[in-house]
Amino acid sequence: MAKAKVKFVCSACGYETGKWLGKCPSCGEFATFVEEAVADDKSRFKSPVADESKGAARPLILRDIKDLDANRIKTGIAELDRVLSGGLVCGSFTLVGGDPGIGKSTLLTQLCKPIGSEGRKILYVSGEESASQVKLRADRLQIDTDNLYVLSETGLGLIEAAVKDIMPELVIIDSIQTMYTDEVTSAPGSVSQVRECGYRLLRLAKQNGITVIIVGHVTKEGQLAGPRVLEHMVDTVLYFEGDKNFSGRVLRCVKNRFGSTNEIGIFEMTGLGLKEVLNPSEYLLSGRPSGVSGSAVTCCMEGTRPMLLEVQALASYTSFGMPRRMAAGTDFNRVIMLLAVLEKRAGISMGNMDIYVNITGGIRVSEPSLDAAVLAAVASSCKNAVINPDIVIIGEVGLTGELRGVNMCEKRISESAKMGFKTIVIPSANRKEVPKGINARVLACENINGLLNIILNYK
Repeated sequence: MAKAKVKFVCSACGYETGKWLGKCPSCGEFATFVEEAVADDKSRFKSPVADESKGAARPLILRDIKDLDANRIKTGIAELDRVLSGGLVCGSFTLVGGDPGIGKSTLLTQLCKPIGSEGRKILYVSGEESASQVKLRADRLQIDTDNLYVLSETGLGLIEAAVKDIMPELVIIDSIQTMYTDEVTSAPGSVSQVRECGYRLLRLAKQNGITVIIVGHVTKEGQLAGPRVLEHMVDTVLYFEGDKNFSGRVLRCVKNRFGSTNEIGIFEMTGLGLKEVLNPSEYLLSGRPSGVSGSAVTCCMEGTRPMLLEVQALASYTSFGMPRRMAAGTDFNRVIMLLAVLEKRAGISMGNMDIYVNITGGIRVSEPSLDAAVLAAVASSCKNAVINPDIVIIGEVGLTGELRGVNMCEKRISESAKMGFKTIVIPSANRKEVPKGINARVLACENINGLLNIILNYK
């Protein structure tokens, strides 16, 4: 009996080799190779044109190609439509990732109601739940459309047959890691299975003009599980972020072939599903303490949307030789750099203090305009001086302690004034972007010493 052939596949990038390797030569990751059986049948690699000559693709004149944006499918969820730059594109392939229990299935089930009410057929394929479980969630979300079909199946061949029979306009696959095809001998969730199922679903979407949404699991590091090629083949990649212990959720777009990749949608998890947060600034600032040191307000930009949020810092003396530094909701390395700037340029000694920085609301921000607010909050906690609650601080900080200009400063100032803040501190480089007629005082600063003089001595 002939020995079965095996190959080793990198679970991070899909690189294949005939022997096990400790480090992947393609992506550089360690201990990512898994063993898979090699199928003898190579017929699945034949060109589809040779087998389907009637449906062979033909070149088209550019002006004769129809506009995809003209036929976008509105999801009926304003925050989701914002992230998708106007809605789902017909024939698009979308990947939604997130931690277990974060609300991916809830969000996708919710969008079935408004889309189904427009008379569009939807096929919801669940590989992790039975049809009764999907029905239980739909009842909780008060979904009663007659155009929603539910299929509890993991075999891709049966799913393709159901799609051809129903011909829906939207297909939801929950999740891609549970799907399998008989043409691949490895187990469901393996690199080969995920890659092959992804290719076949992509072909199904493009050839039939069907919008396909797939759910992907994430690893412990927060990256989408499976080969990286899965992210390359889809049109849109959405990440659902948040803490299961808090109600806030953030839907972030990291790839979009049909629009902006900088937009985010904010939701709140309730007993009746996900609720849109139409005013993120009010939501993120709710519960802000008053009369306490170490709290500063700033305005960041997510795409075209300005959002006010609170930056908190805590500086406490420690008797240990190595003080701790922690950051939640922002880049840790940048916080360390800002602390060094604050100590060097402003003369605030923190060598015997533990420093903790937190962005409230469960949102993660990496924008440089957060720098000035982080420094202000840390200095406020170190000096035990309260920052006036009516001040908004905006600006990027350089290594020499200067405040550098930020983009879209006019929108940030307008949003701050609309939320009732009386004083807005901005970099001097943005002085000319102050809108006329706002009901707020705008102060421009050159460096962090001027900033600290304003916020710590403000009356």
